[in-house]
Amino acid sequence: MDKKKPEQAMKDLTLVLLYLSKFQERNRYSDLPLYRAWKGYDWDVINDLDEQDLIDQGNVRNKSVYLTPEGLEKARLLLEEFGIEDWQERKS
Repeated sequence: MDKKKPEQAMKDLTLVLLYLSKFQERNRYSDLPLYRAWKGYDWDVINDLDEQDLIDQGNVRNKSVYLTPEGLEKARLLLEEFGIEDWQERKS
């Protein structure tokens, strides 16, 4: 595995932690599930992940964020990259 710069590692690891601590919320607009996670991480990293459309903060006063489909997919790829087992796989 290639070494990452600390700034990129912070973003990747924060996304992984958001993914692993996610919870499902009912979506009133479609049958697709919505996943949220508490945003108690570095604000600059959270803002960068939002700008990359990996998460959606919605109102900045919210204490949680939505993980976008792109964010969910990237987080799954990062789990694979870091050799971390996904919760979904453990429940099977």
